[in-house]
Amino acid sequence: MKTVKASELQGMIGSDIGTSDWITVSQDRINRFAEVTEDHQFIHVNEAAAKMTPFGGTIAHGFLTLSLLSKFSEGAGLVIEGVKMGVNYGFEKVRFINPVPSGSKVRGHFKLKDAVEKKPGQHLLTYEITVEIEGVEKPALIADWLGMQFTG
Repeated sequence: MKTVKASELQGMIGSDIGTSDWITVSQDRINRFAEVTEDHQFIHVNEAAAKMTPFGGTIAHGFLTLSLLSKFSEGAGLVIEGVKMGVNYGFEKVRFINPVPSGSKVRGHFKLKDAVEKKPGQHLLTYEITVEIEGVEKPALIADWLGMQFTG
């Protein structure tokens, strides 16, 4: 994560912040996500049945791809100097645009969309995140993600 001063945030709005490393979305990862969420839809976990679909094989759960944003933010997000803690504040928008085939690599591109000091020492950051699939032009998802950082 890139460390910045709170006073620098307004000047960074609209800027690309960073791009994460690639993460492989293996079938094992998909199967483990299915176990945790109890979402065993065949398109995710039944390789033989999934081959018969227009996707030609299993695909990651949309929520699995979305959940990787936390990992992506480690390398591509911002942390305000002096931060005591940060919390996930939710989403303004999430769009699942393109399925992620099993075995694909994905990464997140972060752009700072907004930064508001809600109270002294409480900063609400909004990121526009695009999750790219390696070798595919159309992204997997686009989301406006909110995070609250506490510096006081």
